[in-house]
Amino acid sequence: MSNQRTRFILDQLPLRGVHVALEQVWQHIVNQKDYPAPIAKALGELVAAGALLAANLKFDGTFILQVQGTGVLKLLVAEATSEQTCRGTARFDDSLTIADDASLQDLIGEQGQFVLTLQPRQGEMWQGIVGLQGNSIAQMLANYLAQSEQLDSDLILAADGERAVGMMVQRLAGQEMAREDWQYVESLLQTVNREELLATDANTLLYRLFHEQQVRVFEAENLEFACTCSHEKVGNMLLLLGGQEVGQILLEQGSVEIACDFCQQKYVFDEEDVKTLFGNDVAAAVRHELKQ
Repeated sequence: MSNQRTRFILDQLPLRGVHVALEQVWQHIVNQKDYPAPIAKALGELVAAGALLAANLKFDGTFILQVQGTGVLKLLVAEATSEQTCRGTARFDDSLTIADDASLQDLIGEQGQFVLTLQPRQGEMWQGIVGLQGNSIAQMLANYLAQSEQLDSDLILAADGERAVGMMVQRLAGQEMAREDWQYVESLLQTVNREELLATDANTLLYRLFHEQQVRVFEAENLEFACTCSHEKVGNMLLLLGGQEVGQILLEQGSVEIACDFCQQKYVFDEEDVKTLFGNDVAAAVRHELKQ
């Protein structure tokens, strides 16, 4: 399986699809933090979904999926780029006990939202914010795609500690499809259980599901983990925090240390670094304020 994304079309139905399987990439992501099993599962499914949806990107840039919650789970983030890279992370309240069988709704709490962002390297960013409709990442995304793109779409997703896998099918834009044909495709996808999805390679699974519709499978493309964090980006974040807050941290801790949520790379800014960043001595300014 490795880390591959495989596109396919059906000759006898107006459908296209994508299969993605992540092994080393997913293991690199999930091993960054000590995730409880239900949160790791949700994050893996979101990362797989991001890689699926990014296959349709028509620009040079990044596709970002976020699930925001008010329960023990605060944030899930998955990013996939037009350069075949992806990354992901989750934030949660680690002071609370999370049951191994906790559902996604249990984790999110009473209120939550889905945020989808298209961030091109050039041009304007686009962002859509919708409520969470469904009991799984797959259901939520299928509902969103049906409403926003007006296209029949269905996804199956699964993740454990070793793999994050997913498959998506969509009706081709501008082509009609009988309702019973679409329902038949949906029923085929629902025959794939979690264990089979995680254990079966793309070609085998696609043949099993769609050989009667003459599935055409294209050459797979390799995906990689890549983090876009940098000293410059962390510096920009500190500028957004403001000199007052950064100066206080300097006085309390002697330096400002930031760890990237995605890759755990640490960035340390001492007093001279901060002075250069802000163009003035923010620590001295805070020190003077405290004396006053």
